Amino acid sequence: MDRIVVSSSSSRDSLLSTHKVLRNTYFLLHESMAFSALTATASTVLMLPAPGLLLMLVGFYGLMFLTYRLADRPAGILAVFALTGFMGYTLGPILSSFIASGAGDLIMLALGGTAAVFFCCSAYVLTTRKDMSFLSGMMMAGFVILLVAVIANLFLQIPALSLAISALFILFSTGAILWETSNIIHGGETNYIGATVGLYVSLYNLFISLLSILGFARSN
Repeated sequence: MDRIVVSSSSSRDSLLSTHKVLRNTYFLLHESMAFSALTATASTVLMLPAPGLLLMLVGFYGLMFLTYRLADRPAGILAVFALTGFMGYTLGPILSSFIASGAGDLIMLALGGTAAVFFCCSAYVLTTRKDMSFLSGMMMAGFVILLVAVIANLFLQIPALSLAISALFILFSTGAILWETSNIIHGGETNYIGATVGLYVSLYNLFISLLSILGFARSN
């Protein structure tokens, strides 16, 4: 009887811990997305110049590294806002180019599509509680393929390849949302800061990829 009580108590504590991680993740994701939208708007209104490739890579991976290093400390939250604020700034010049070309409506369409994918994926995992750990192998393979394709296109600059990369990023980001959400509810991810960054990057890539495909479709 004692063992049953202990087991039940342990299971309840684990469930409460999982719910806490999930709640904190969604709250921080909401706040960081709002801050990212604010910096993107400011960057667009002020017509700030686009960061070069080097600055983009150093800023993103540097802040990403800092965020994960501080993930177990309160300063990690500040690192999350620094990362999402920087990524919001990088969106400004992209949004400005769409608005200047009269394609501002595509921005809202891409936002709607991103939100729809996120809510559908999250709702599916949270409702079915299906274990998506089987996606990890495919995610790794997808990451390698995308990395090679992106590097190749830096030199080749082929429009069809750019379109294929955007489509692959949509699939990859969708899988990442499913995997990350499942990882949280099954106790694989216990740090809400790390989970927030993972989901944010997926949403960022999803939005950019949808916007790219919509822009390509409009111009052809």
